[in-house]
Amino acid sequence: MSVRPIIRFPDPLLKTPCAPVSVFDEGLRKLATDLLDTMRAAPGVGITAAHIGVLQRITVLELSREDGVRTYVNPEIIWFSEETMRHMEGSVSTPGFTDEIVRPKAIRFRYQDIDGQAHEAEAEGFLAICIQHEVDQLDGLFWLQRLSKLKRDRLVKRWEKAKA
Repeated sequence: MSVRPIIRFPDPLLKTPCAPVSVFDEGLRKLATDLLDTMRAAPGVGITAAHIGVLQRITVLELSREDGVRTYVNPEIIWFSEETMRHMEGSVSTPGFTDEIVRPKAIRFRYQDIDGQAHEAEAEGFLAICIQHEVDQLDGLFWLQRLSKLKRDRLVKRWEKAKA
């Protein structure tokens, strides 16, 4: 399909909540394919439609080629474990910049597949971290907002210096 341009931080679209998907058609399938192609080209392990300026609740993950592609439409986290884990996170919208984030180690979530069928699933570890990261993005919460003010300010300063 096609690799689309990725919106870069601090574009305000990255802090804009995405609208639920209501039409499950060939256009949605093409969007999912474009997201996968764009994510692989970035490269990354997850991407949302917001990263390419489309404010719809769809995300594509591919933690590894062996693991396969996962497409979640209208994902919603319905339970978080009390146990947490630390993980280095970044974004296709801030390439080359990462920092450690603490998130719940396990989640339960609802989503629809590309055909509109409803599902509920559980995830743990790296998959749970990735889903939380992408759902945050769909909710208009860019990953930098999960950092302390001090860490966020330092990273933003480095980002601005790198872009100059």
